Amino acid sequence: MFKTLRDAWKVKEIRNKILFTLFCLFIFRLGSHIPAPFIDKSQIAKIFESAGQSVLGFLDLMAGGSLSNMSIFAMNIYPYITASIIIQLLTVAIPKLEELAKEGEEGRRKLNNITRVTGVVLALIQSMGTVFGLYSKAVTATGFIQNSLIIITLVAGTSFLVWLGDRITENGVGNGISLIIFVGIVARLPETLMKNFRLAQAGVTSWIAVIIYLLIMVAIVAFVVIIQEGERRVPVQYAKRVVGRRVYGGQATHIPIKVNMASVMPVIFASTFMQIPATIALFSKGGFANFLHNWLTQDGKFGFWIYLIINFVLIVFFTYFYNAIQFNTVEYAKNIQSQGGFIPGIRPGKPTSQFLSRTVNRITFIGGLALAILSSLPLLLSHFSNLDVAFQGTGMIIVVGVALETVQQIEAQMTMRHYKGFLG
Repeated sequence: MFKTLRDAWKVKEIRNKILFTLFCLFIFRLGSHIPAPFIDKSQIAKIFESAGQSVLGFLDLMAGGSLSNMSIFAMNIYPYITASIIIQLLTVAIPKLEELAKEGEEGRRKLNNITRVTGVVLALIQSMGTVFGLYSKAVTATGFIQNSLIIITLVAGTSFLVWLGDRITENGVGNGISLIIFVGIVARLPETLMKNFRLAQAGVTSWIAVIIYLLIMVAIVAFVVIIQEGERRVPVQYAKRVVGRRVYGGQATHIPIKVNMASVMPVIFASTFMQIPATIALFSKGGFANFLHNWLTQDGKFGFWIYLIINFVLIVFFTYFYNAIQFNTVEYAKNIQSQGGFIPGIRPGKPTSQFLSRTVNRITFIGGLALAILSSLPLLLSHFSNLDVAFQGTGMIIVVGVALETVQQIEAQMTMRHYKGFLG
């Protein structure tokens, strides 16, 4: 990985893209320390202490501390991610959206616009809930105009981050949205690590638990790399064709099927989805809020196990969901047949599609199961010890996955540049 980055830095075009990406991420970190107007930060610290660390700790980890700082980026990009989940699920259920998804680049552009509008609406709702609900004691604003200014600032912050992520994707390296999440998590990991060391020094938790935590983190890094790089290569043989005096085809190749084609998106989606009940519980009061807190959050007596099971299932589900979107076995089978190819031992057409479906489903199950287990281990460790590591598994999976994905994109750009130089 370091060799790839060093080689990429020597190429002016790629170096400029890397510098542009770093500049955009610096803007994100700078904005994370700019406070929103009319907010008393001392009251926010008290709210964090009294509300519990399950949902607020996760949201603050993923936002890089923006929520505990109540900065202009406090809502981060999670309203947009939630909107993306909703739109992609509706794409399967609503024929009109499904047609847009199949229209190519123009259809994807329209879906992205719908997702952005939905994200702004969700950001508006979440900002109002934060100002008038969760952080109501910390708000020093008086009157409609001042309260509106806080909400507009938070919504504008989310909209700006989505725009910034798009600029990174278009003009930089890697996926902009994923990199913003990546930087937010990396910014908080050292602080969390030092906090756990201090807990062990104070005798609040044992050093054995800390050692187990470190071993789990190392295992997560290793297994995420294995999952991301692992693939099943399905052989494809192309028949020979005689055109005039020339013979075409006859070569053998393969279809690389990744163990985890969806990368870290299943973990991001499942984690975001699982915070909805806890967020609603924070913003509301009464019996319904108590029910959500007790049964669907980590702080509840039975809620932890329900949370763990649902989170496990959702990661596997989103892995299947994303792989089904990215790898259309019917289209693959048609393309192979139209080009005179076949999988040895499998008839072209529908049998090829069925074979690819079975292969993808088996591999996807392994990838989804591995991600779910890796995400659950720190949750269990946090539950049975006093360590603050509940969401470190999720964070590490995202960090390693995004890092690998970004390096792969840099390698792809270097390969394309070499090909262009050869053709030129």
